[in-house]
Amino acid sequence: MIVTLTLNPSLDRTIEIGSLTRGAVIRAAAAHLDPGGKGVNVSRALLANQVRSCAVVPFGGDEGRRLVSLLQAEGIDMITVPVAGPTRSNVTLAEPDGTVTKINEPGTALSAEELDTVAEAVLSAATSADWVVASGSLPPGVPLDVYAGLCRRFSGAGINVAIDTSGPALLAAVAETPALVKPNREELSEATGLTIVSLGDAIEAAEILRARGASTVLASLGADGAVLLQDDQIWYGEGPVAEPRSTVGAGDAMLAGFLAAGARGEAALVEALAWATAAVGLPGSRMPSPGDIRRNHVRVTRADPTLSLRSGG
Repeated sequence: MIVTLTLNPSLDRTIEIGSLTRGAVIRAAAAHLDPGGKGVNVSRALLANQVRSCAVVPFGGDEGRRLVSLLQAEGIDMITVPVAGPTRSNVTLAEPDGTVTKINEPGTALSAEELDTVAEAVLSAATSADWVVASGSLPPGVPLDVYAGLCRRFSGAGINVAIDTSGPALLAAVAETPALVKPNREELSEATGLTIVSLGDAIEAAEILRARGASTVLASLGADGAVLLQDDQIWYGEGPVAEPRSTVGAGDAMLAGFLAAGARGEAALVEALAWATAAVGLPGSRMPSPGDIRRNHVRVTRADPTLSLRSGG
């Protein structure tokens, strides 16, 4: 069982448009409203593929009640924690060529008492868990070491912890030896200070995170695929997307697929990329189900450090 924690969940509205022109009146081709937040998306992807999970979700205000209602409609197993501040709303503008423009609200602060209640909910859910996934941005005012504290608590209890966040929160968590971190290219660069323009740069940055404490690094590289560093092995993989619709949630689908496949080696990387590329081909932040996933489209090759990267992750 996989427990996910999303401290800063959201209502995600994705609007499909022909092209984005500043100052213009733009007619939408379609719009989608989905429950959002990185941990929420991991649980949604797992549910869509019949993998058991439990999502711990703080919520507040009308937006929060709508978020919970949408998750209930999807059948998500969850523990909800009422908080004083309203849940945030995010807007994504998706163009036909795959270009995505995101506007994310910062969210609202959680009090020390609310954080304690959330932590107790995670502890309660994790008694039978194989993994705890702590992911996403932190609401304003939340201590930067909150994910690091989770690593200490659960690693000591023999529960694997996966971290998917950025900035100082990522660095603090890495120091507490999480079993897995899943940064993207931008987050790798920010965490290590390296400019990442080649696969070799990404591998070097991932090695730095491993040296600082992370057991496994699964780095998503956007349209360039992903690289996995685990034990003394390095795997690189990529998968084509014929018609990209939205990249929102693709990294979360990648993490979900990796964990669902056992989080070990080449086979898990193939599953991760198959889920992620399937998500890119779907509208909004819809998570892929078995019928969307094409494992045979994923190609895993020997990592070539000289390979130039085309895009951010």
